[in-house]
Amino acid sequence: MKIPMHRPGGPARPLARLLGACALAAGALAAVAAPPASAASTCTVAYSVVNNWPGGFQVGITVTNNGAPITSWTLAFTFPNAQQISGGWSGTYTQSGQYVTVASMSYNGALSPGASTSFGFQGTWTASDAAPASFTLNGTTCT
Repeated sequence: MKIPMHRPGGPARPLARLLGACALAAGALAAVAAPPASAASTCTVAYSVVNNWPGGFQVGITVTNNGAPITSWTLAFTFPNAQQISGGWSGTYTQSGQYVTVASMSYNGALSPGASTSFGFQGTWTASDAAPASFTLNGTTCT
């Protein structure tokens, strides 16, 4: 029995093309099926307790804009315990229960990409002085 040999350009070439096309299609499907990359946060918040004493504390906050330019901002967070703000600077503070908002002032509201601003407050606590778990800037969650 004679086994046919394939010449260049013979029947093996269409099969190679078909296999190559299948590999390309599989690669394209894998690229489409890949999970989306997580978007970078548009803001970063550094919350630091500058001073702490029995029943009271002082906090410094720095907000960095990692997104598009903004002309004014409102930072929001929730205290995990019964902390109360007794006074603050470089922002307008509002508190309802454990929920706090800090609105920018006329001189620190504009933040270009990469720019930051700092402000702070004094507060009181009874059970503990734990930091808030999350922050939002103009409604967007910060890291």
